[in-house]
Amino acid sequence: MQTGSIQQQLLTMLELQDSMNTKVNTDWRSQNFAWYRAIWIECGELLDHYGWKWWKKQSPDVEQVQLELIDIWHFGLSILLQSGASLDEITAQVEQELIIETDEADFRLDLERFAADVLNRKSFSVTEFGRLMAGIDMNFDMLFKGYVGKNVLNFFRQDHGYKEGTYVKVWNGKEDNEHLVEASMQLDASSDSFKTDLYDALSQRYQVATA
Repeated sequence: MQTGSIQQQLLTMLELQDSMNTKVNTDWRSQNFAWYRAIWIECGELLDHYGWKWWKKQSPDVEQVQLELIDIWHFGLSILLQSGASLDEITAQVEQELIIETDEADFRLDLERFAADVLNRKSFSVTEFGRLMAGIDMNFDMLFKGYVGKNVLNFFRQDHGYKEGTYVKVWNGKEDNEHLVEASMQLDASSDSFKTDLYDALSQRYQVATA
């Protein structure tokens, strides 16, 4: 992947996160929301999906673990945005610190190290997050597609009556999450217009299904 592509994708995610936070609260940057608390709670949920109980047979649900990491990324980006740094500064920081590798064989220990850092500093470590990605074989493209997809779907739901209760979640026998995955697989995630293309693809599928 080209560096320019990574920078553009990081910028896209930051802009989307700012837009979603603004949709929830127009003055979100001054509210001092406890994003760090949301992160460590997600860590607990993530660990349940990975498995930790020695008294019963458990196998990691990698797909769910990846989804929980994407949720954590939402909150992490919010912390970075609330710092007051410019989008370009944050993009440069993340590009430098997001090293997707780990020397820890036990994913759970990396997760606990990450959660401890979150609680101690009430902040978000991009570097420690990269170790978690490595621990479940999650690359940057997977993070980007998963993040943008979840964000676009959240906007799509709101725009189509989610809050009012008129939104139809199942289209042609499939939940909107399934349509999201199918649509994203058919698009170029490195394109500057990926988020717009994905929203349009969902709109077309929804219109056909609910016509």
